[in-house]
Amino acid sequence: MSVTKTPYHKLIVTLSILLPLAVAILFRVKIPGYDFSYLPPIYATINGVTALLLIVAVVAIKRRNRKLHEVLMKTCIALSGAFLVMYVLYHMTSDSTPFGGEGLIRVVYFSILISHIILSVAVVPMVLFTFSRALSGNFERHRALAKFTFPIWLYVAVTGVIVYIMISPYY
Repeated sequence: MSVTKTPYHKLIVTLSILLPLAVAILFRVKIPGYDFSYLPPIYATINGVTALLLIVAVVAIKRRNRKLHEVLMKTCIALSGAFLVMYVLYHMTSDSTPFGGEGLIRVVYFSILISHIILSVAVVPMVLFTFSRALSGNFERHRALAKFTFPIWLYVAVTGVIVYIMISPYY
């Protein structure tokens, strides 16, 4: 059985490789003289709003409100893009904040953080392929992939908020 590729296949694969590499490289670049210390609560809020909108979008499509679902999903993608820009800006201009907790809470924090980071990289191509299938009108394949994409994207959005809450006392 052959797999039909979307017209965006090469672009999605390229972005899925280049985005994490660019973030990793830019994470090591430090630009002094700028203060973006106000960004973490903003991008944590963006993660929270994204999580809520993802849930509302799923409810909308289950109620067969395709237009609302489409608007909400495009909003979630835009919010994720805004998050990424702010996240990179913050880390290019600020030192990383070490987690100060000890014992079990430290293990919990790093377990959440590591799973959040790994899945945030994995979800990029999933979101883009799911979205491109909808754009190309291939709703059967869109739904099939969305069943996996949604819970992972939701987990990444929610754990982004949890990570922020857990590390915020150490800023």
